[in-house]
Amino acid sequence: MEIGVRNNWTRQEISDIYHTPVLELIHHAGQVHRRYHDAQEVQVCTLLSIKTGGCPEDCAYCPQAARYHTDIKVEKLLPTAEVLNAAAEAKASGSTRFCMGAAWREVRDNRDFDRVLEMVKGVCDMGMEVCCTLGMLTSEQAKKLKNAGLYAYNHNLDTSEDHYSEIISTRTYDDRLDTLDNVRHAEISVCSGGIIGLGESIKDRIDMLFTLSNLPEHPESVPVNALVPVPGTPLEDQEKVSVWDMVRMIATARIIMPRAMVRLSAGRIRMNTEEQALCFLAGANSIFAGDKLLTTPNPDVASDQELFQILNLKPRPSYKSV
Repeated sequence: MEIGVRNNWTRQEISDIYHTPVLELIHHAGQVHRRYHDAQEVQVCTLLSIKTGGCPEDCAYCPQAARYHTDIKVEKLLPTAEVLNAAAEAKASGSTRFCMGAAWREVRDNRDFDRVLEMVKGVCDMGMEVCCTLGMLTSEQAKKLKNAGLYAYNHNLDTSEDHYSEIISTRTYDDRLDTLDNVRHAEISVCSGGIIGLGESIKDRIDMLFTLSNLPEHPESVPVNALVPVPGTPLEDQEKVSVWDMVRMIATARIIMPRAMVRLSAGRIRMNTEEQALCFLAGANSIFAGDKLLTTPNPDVASDQELFQILNLKPRPSYKSV
């Protein structure tokens, strides 16, 4: 079945794809993947928490929310030199995109934001794609980040609009969509996906994919996260997400957003090599490297180098899509 780039998917079409027999779904997604991408190439990204904990939001999955009792230690914004050193180490270990995350509800126009702009400039000067995830952004703040050299901005939808209020009450779904609009209008690449395993239904997963695939432009990057439950958060007792659920999400995202980088994100620490290979077969072509995703455990660099060697994968160069 020939499928081009569309922004007018219906929920029923997405549901039909999602519910395709799984081996046929993987095959179909693999064909789409090869039409738009080099199937042996994977974008390697590193995500660093530059300001940890103390967040006023109540995201039910997040150990950085100030209201939950987790073992996260609150830290101020890291020194610029420390961040740039981390970026240089990430580049040396094979990462081509460096993402900086701060546990803020929204960006404020203050000295901390000025320092983040310095960090963006510094990482950009290294020849890496630089990404940030800092919470909600105004259009002016997005422009400042763009002028500093920001390549991409991550702001996940997390789940469907209907399920959203079960997970977060301190901001609205429209707040998230407004930030994506501000990022897109500043001509910054949009990175936006979600998390499965939050107690959502399959309909919620399909609704989230529907929202992403019907944005004015598909996100350049779509992270698919499996919840890693953290003691002290409201979702600490959630069951592990099945690899087949991850495969269905990745394959469906690949088919309906064929040009996007579909990122196998949080949850890899709980997957073996064979399970990760299934996700790559289903169309994933981006991962986060390094032993932490902000505060969530992740496979270490040596494990990922072994994974790439076993599967004959190669890192995608920076700025390839430009």
